Parts: sequence; structure tokens; C-alpha cells
Amino acid sequence: MKIMPCPLNGPRNISEFTYGGELKAMPDPSHCSDAEWAAYVFNSDNLAGVVTEWWMHNASSYWFLAERHTVSDEIIRTFDPQELFKQRVDFAAPAKVEEATV
Repeated sequence: MKIMPCPLNGPRNISEFTYGGELKAMPDPSHCSDAEWAAYVFNSDNLAGVVTEWWMHNASSYWFLAERHTVSDEIIRTFDPQELFKQRVDFAAPAKVEEATV
């Protein structure tokens, strides 16, 4: 049984987690092109070696970061995103019903 240490909930079976993709710099959503945004959302570097990745603990919906070696699948460490992110990114407000209708 493979165990992942959740920073919030402690060691848990790996089946309790969902992979969220590698950590990468987000382009400014209000100024980037559609192609740049699509590349950010859908493309990954797929590097061999230690990569920082987003993971979520399913039972608590807690998102955190993990450093994992992609060749050996060894989890080096897990940590709260607040170690890297000091402020929250606010996106545009959802469209109003009138704006969303065609």
C-alpha cells in the first residue's frame, strides 16, 4: 500500500488523492491569448526527475503541493501552498444570466 503524507490530514492511502497537474506559472488571464491560456491548462513539461505537483485529498477537498520524482514515483515532500503563494488570485466574476444567453 502506497502512503502519501497529507499536510493537513497526515499519512493516507494514495487512493484518497487526486492528481491535479504540475505546478507552473499561470499567465495573466486578462491579458494572455487563447493559445497561451490553452497551453497553460492542457500542456505539461512531463519532465523526468523531481517535479512539484498539485494534489487534492478527496475526503477533505484540501489542495496541496507535493515534490515527486517522476521516474521512481518517490514522494520527496508535501507542503501547504501558502509556502509559495502569499495572495489569492481573483478571477473575473461569473457572467450574469442575461449576458450568458444568446
